[in-house]
Amino acid sequence: MRWRLGIDLGGTKTEIAALDPTGAIRLRRRVATPPDYAGVIGTIAGLVEAAETELGGPGSLGIGIPGSLSPTTGLVRGANSTWLNGGRLDADLAARLGRPVRVSNDANCLAMSEAADGAGAGHGTVFAVILGTGIGGGIVSGGRLLEGRNRIGGEWGHAPLPWMRADEHPGPACWCGRQGCIESFCSGPALAASADGPGARDATALPARAAAGEVRAQAALALHADRLARALAQVIDILDPDCIVLGGGLSNMAHLYTQVPALWPRYVFSDAVTTPLLQARHGDSSGVLGAARLWDPPG
Repeated sequence: MRWRLGIDLGGTKTEIAALDPTGAIRLRRRVATPPDYAGVIGTIAGLVEAAETELGGPGSLGIGIPGSLSPTTGLVRGANSTWLNGGRLDADLAARLGRPVRVSNDANCLAMSEAADGAGAGHGTVFAVILGTGIGGGIVSGGRLLEGRNRIGGEWGHAPLPWMRADEHPGPACWCGRQGCIESFCSGPALAASADGPGARDATALPARAAAGEVRAQAALALHADRLARALAQVIDILDPDCIVLGGGLSNMAHLYTQVPALWPRYVFSDAVTTPLLQARHGDSSGVLGAARLWDPPG
């Protein structure tokens, strides 16, 4: 197929992009995501059919979702867009569109995009992070997406925060049913709550408040950077990637790229830590571009 079509299925918006054989974007559309499973199937099918009419031919189709497909049941699991859970998304779309469909986690799609021609291009192993309302991760090595036997490769957000301090135990309750997950300490809402108390959700103004001299914002950002350094140090100890790429809303916080690597020598089991921490080059486009690349051959 000439075109590579990608769908980024988010909780509020669904986006389609078409890549030509050179990787150039030839078409993009964005619509609201319906809050029901049948509506999602119809919306994606409609976007694909309209795109292929405009492009003049069919394409391969990859879809990034805020969850994953169970290798045991084939059903969507762990999606915060809860109406997706329990659906056979790939099979239902394949039946509707008459071709195979590949579905992967949205952080995996971020990793695919950034490893191909983004911030991670030229690096052998890329660990890509979504750092926003939730926390996810994806691994690409040698151009190949490493989803793992259970299709949870890169799901570092639901590991416990390492090297917890006495006042951090047992950790906040996480939506996954456990306590002390990295997501519950390092996500955007967790950072906001650290500065402004329970119920705060938006951390975007904290860097400006800290720069203006607000001590509370400065303390929250410093604690968050240390927690993120600990969390990523564990990734470096296990995977030792050639680079780590940050995407998601918190990736726009410039201080992370200096403060977090400066803290790694305290935690990483190495005499030196040279791992670059990079901002995603494609920004919020990485998800849809990576979905389009789910059919790319390795290497």
